[in-house]
Amino acid sequence: MFHATMRSAIEGARTLAQLDDLSRTIWQAHAAETVTDAEAQGLAEALHTRRSAIREAVVPVGIPLGRVTLFPPRRLQRAPERSVAIERRRRLACSGPMPPALASRFTTGQLAVLRIVGDEMARNGACGLCIDAIAARAGVCRRLAQAAIRLAEGDGLLTIQERRHQGRKSDPNVVRIISREWLQWLRRGGRSAAPALLGSIGCKTVHPTDRGDPQRQVVDTGLSKGCRGAAGDLDRGDPVRIRAGGGAGRAMR
Repeated sequence: MFHATMRSAIEGARTLAQLDDLSRTIWQAHAAETVTDAEAQGLAEALHTRRSAIREAVVPVGIPLGRVTLFPPRRLQRAPERSVAIERRRRLACSGPMPPALASRFTTGQLAVLRIVGDEMARNGACGLCIDAIAARAGVCRRLAQAAIRLAEGDGLLTIQERRHQGRKSDPNVVRIISREWLQWLRRGGRSAAPALLGSIGCKTVHPTDRGDPQRQVVDTGLSKGCRGAAGDLDRGDPVRIRAGGGAGRAMR
């Protein structure tokens, strides 16, 4: 009687909580020797089958079928023209993003990524771009951009600061260059190329075409008069002629 009642209750259960209560009742009855071992085993198998059917019928609230997250699917990043992306990454890699001794450790695509990081470091003091933006500017995929930054971090060239937020989308990581050799290489680009790195260090401005040349002023002063004025000065002066004996005297008028 108990066995038939439990089996009908198992078949009529609609939630996992009801099945848990029935399972507890069955094993309590087995401990009290109300049901035999074979009957308890049969009821346990029926509970397992019914529990699997209920779990398959459960639909997560707010999440579409076949999805495990509420966030929209990530779009694949692809360049409009592959030839343009290849040309961009080669140009960036050949522009000297880092010292040759360090650049020899990376591939062309990785050097293009590190060039973008170096430019942001020189301009703002740190690189706060998202990985998709770095990959798009370098002409590579986001996987390669991530691998290049992680490889540089493993070599001790830069640090990565993660900005995670619980329950919402995290902010882009902040990448900072810590290699002295790389930082010195960036400083060689000039003050306009690396204002954040140079800070308040300045130098005297030199103008190659400076008009303040003292010799030029003397020459301009002497030649400031016109041709007629210069000719009048020669007429007003005393003409001097050289004598035959080698002396100088005044010419006769």
